[in-house]
Amino acid sequence: MSEPGTTYSLRQPLPAEVLVGGDAPWNRYQRYPVFSRRWLAGRALVFGIAVLCFALLSGFGIAALTDDWLRGARVTALQGGAFFLMAMGGPALATAVRHRRWPRRREARVVVLAVLLGMGASFAIDRWASGEIDRTVRPALVEAGVVTDREPEVARSVKPLAMAINIVVLAGIYGLLGGGLALRAYFREHQRWQSAQRTRELRALRTQKQQADLRLGLLQAQVEPHFLFNTLASVRALVRQDPAQAEATLDALVAHLRATIPKLRDGEALLYSTLGQQLDICASYLELMRLRMGGRLAYAVEAEPALRERPFPPLLLITLVENAIKHGIEPQPGPGRVEVRASLRGERLVLSVVDDGAGLQPGLGSGMGLANVREQLATRYGGAASFSLRNLAGGRGAVAEIIVPLDAAGEGA
Repeated sequence: MSEPGTTYSLRQPLPAEVLVGGDAPWNRYQRYPVFSRRWLAGRALVFGIAVLCFALLSGFGIAALTDDWLRGARVTALQGGAFFLMAMGGPALATAVRHRRWPRRREARVVVLAVLLGMGASFAIDRWASGEIDRTVRPALVEAGVVTDREPEVARSVKPLAMAINIVVLAGIYGLLGGGLALRAYFREHQRWQSAQRTRELRALRTQKQQADLRLGLLQAQVEPHFLFNTLASVRALVRQDPAQAEATLDALVAHLRATIPKLRDGEALLYSTLGQQLDICASYLELMRLRMGGRLAYAVEAEPALRERPFPPLLLITLVENAIKHGIEPQPGPGRVEVRASLRGERLVLSVVDDGAGLQPGLGSGMGLANVREQLATRYGGAASFSLRNLAGGRGAVAEIIVPLDAAGEGA
């Protein structure tokens, strides 16, 4: 797709971060995009007043010298009209071009061409108006003895230099009056807009990450009441029936709480963790669930020692493990197994949670826990990370897999 010529409205004032210039009355038209209709109308008013004042002074001077007020009025009209057309021709053409809403590159090229055409027209208008003024004024000035009828003599060797200086001066005048400065402002406005867009996008991403981190912190700061209450209820039931099992369950609960609660004491550490810490939390949780389920759960947590030191976001792995227990192992009778593995696949870190339970059922995969996993991955890694949840071969059991770039793992946490 082609890039649009303007991604912001030509009818509305520019955002504050794109504006330039002060708030003086003659600068207020610059609040609007360059070569917009409001900008053109404001510029026409400012330049029109300035040109009118200059033309009135010139006309009054000619009328006073020649004692002919009709001649002075004609000079005022010719000079005022010529200067106004010189000032507004190029910008008016460029405004018509910009409102066509062409793709950016095409628009920029045609805007430049429009301003150059306007400057060429300004030259022609100026030559014509100067000739008319000269024919109107010179005879009267000669008659009044203000000027002579002879052309000033210029040395042949000086003529090329004089012509070059004249061309440079005229180019400068036409460039300033005919839209050259406006053309420069047009390109700078687009650059400032792009810069402001990038700043806004970065600010939005930063805010999004802060909100995600805050939600993550609040989630991690909570020990799910039903999990804790169910575990304590199991311990209470075991106290009389199997005191040794009750003691082992309490020990497992304490170990799990020790792995999770110390994170709550450090606000910064709450949002930062290593893969090893997350694997330890998963292991303590699985041990506690093994005891609660009467030993019918088996588990394994596997990772190379070097990978354990890598930063990794909190809550992601434990969410997948809880999901495997709740929807895979608990619904089926008999023994079950959960395996948590961390490994390298090229330049990517792969985390998988595999269970041999009931497998995926209709509706699974869209819960809040997995939605949070996807959101955290998108916020921290953008499109560089992936999450998948699928059945194992044969339909028994499931595997949840997170893949993140190895180089970005530290940034993600």
